[in-house]
Amino acid sequence: MAKWFVAAKKADFNKISKEFGISPVTARILRNRGLTEDEEFRKFLYGTTADLYPPETILGMEEAAELLITKIRENRKIRVIGDYDADGVCASCILHQGLKKAGADVDTAIPDRMKDGYGLNEHLVLDAYGAGVDTILTCDNGIAAAAEIGLAKEKGMTVIVTDHHEVPYEEQDGKRSWLLPPADVVVDPKQEGDTSPFKGICGAAVAWKLVLCLYGKLGFLEAQKDFLDGLMELAAFATVCDVMELLDENRIIVRYGLSHMKHTANEGLRALMEVNNIEPEKLTAYTIGFVLGPCINATGRLDTAVRALRLLEEKERAEAVRTASELKALNDSRKEMTEHYVKQAVAQVEEEGLEKDRVLVIFLPDCHESLAGIIAGRVREKYYKPVFVLTRAEDGVKGSGRSIETYHMFEEMTKIRDIFTRYGGHKMAAGLSLHSGDVENFRRRINEVCTLTLQDLEERIHIDVPMPVSYVTRSLVDELDRLEPFGNGNPRPLFAQKDLLFLSARVLGKNGNAVRFTVLDDAGQRWEMMAFGDPAPMDAYMEEKFGSEAVRRLYGTGLSAGRRAGEAQPQIRLSVTYYPSLNTWKGDTRLQLVMRQYQ
Repeated sequence: MAKWFVAAKKADFNKISKEFGISPVTARILRNRGLTEDEEFRKFLYGTTADLYPPETILGMEEAAELLITKIRENRKIRVIGDYDADGVCASCILHQGLKKAGADVDTAIPDRMKDGYGLNEHLVLDAYGAGVDTILTCDNGIAAAAEIGLAKEKGMTVIVTDHHEVPYEEQDGKRSWLLPPADVVVDPKQEGDTSPFKGICGAAVAWKLVLCLYGKLGFLEAQKDFLDGLMELAAFATVCDVMELLDENRIIVRYGLSHMKHTANEGLRALMEVNNIEPEKLTAYTIGFVLGPCINATGRLDTAVRALRLLEEKERAEAVRTASELKALNDSRKEMTEHYVKQAVAQVEEEGLEKDRVLVIFLPDCHESLAGIIAGRVREKYYKPVFVLTRAEDGVKGSGRSIETYHMFEEMTKIRDIFTRYGGHKMAAGLSLHSGDVENFRRRINEVCTLTLQDLEERIHIDVPMPVSYVTRSLVDELDRLEPFGNGNPRPLFAQKDLLFLSARVLGKNGNAVRFTVLDDAGQRWEMMAFGDPAPMDAYMEEKFGSEAVRRLYGTGLSAGRRAGEAQPQIRLSVTYYPSLNTWKGDTRLQLVMRQYQ
């Protein structure tokens, strides 16, 4: 079971409270998000698009914009080459639409996951050359495509790389040598020498900033404000889907992008919300990350991401609804396949004794390679270990990895880079290719170089404030809503109370995946507390701790035959982490607690 820790970052919370018009509780939460300076608090609470960093702060941005202006004026053919995930699709759409409106002769190409693999490859370069393309403009890829970019240069093409992934490097005697591709311009905030204040943006945000820089130089910014705001919606969508930290300017991009998206003019986004029964006014980072985004990703996984790009660029409502419905159907199919292979992955870990490994390497040869990352993430959640899921591919073995906070996946892979035919990624996720006979060798070597300790492999739950539920008020919930959007880097605030008395429980939902508890606080007030997910693990925990009879009584299944009426009944008291929310049913809105963990 995970360990609970109370965040203990110090500050004068009363002073922060008075200065920014928030409660000391909220001040403490913001301090726990790493905020220290007054300007950081102001930007988090009241930041606007005026607080975004100028695009020109990113190394290579101005040079790339000026080169594109030259190509536009010379009527050179430009090809945007993106990636097949939501970030790559959104980035491709941003650059394609932005360049087209600026007068460029531009088209797009997105690699096929199965035939082409990730990012730029020789086939895409030669195809562009054969089509008379003068300039290749990458987005959300390219930083690790040195050989392919070298080929493009040999063919006389101009190459501009826009990316956000880690720059490959070689290390000797503890010193790193960065391996930039031989492009004409590289725009990546992760590259050495970049001085941009915030480097945690996604590929689509880099693309959007390039369009802003381009339009600034062309004098289009004011005239095209609504159009650029529409592109910001896609940058916000991708920021959430690519699980970027929702801090600093990412928070502003997502906050304003979400607000704009609720009234979007993008027929594809509107249709995607419609077929998923999402009311635009109720759109959140959660619905993008867990409902809409997976539909965009599903095409790149099971079909072709070109269809997702077509949806985002569609102008006709009827066609947008038809395409969005197809994407939703693909995602539903993806869910079923994922569940099947997650069970296989868990069985392999347990039957083959892989639990002893600090890094799990799971080989599912028949699994669709596009599902490897999702499955790795699910297995990581179960075991709280870094996980690689490998599948059989035409030219060997491909795989995806998902990591934990204490393990930098890209750097660890770099230690054994000689085993890969191709690899890339960042701290929390990576992709790789291997020769068919190297699966077991990879498992052995990635564990040999691993330095994770038992403490590193213990999940840590960080509690913002240990606070009795009796302190929860409507005004506090309203104030916490100001901290939206929640996500990576800005999780929903987490509170905790010890020894909360549980009075009753009722299973809800057609799948029985929610339980509504009635709990009693120290002041004698009853509260509804919801717990989502499979109730079986919690029921088993309570039975072990309090006895099966106590659990039966909690669910209202009556006394056991041997217990006499009037006899003292066992009580269930649990320490819980929770967050407060509002529940509206038939026009009646009331406070509600949502349980996250228990012990």
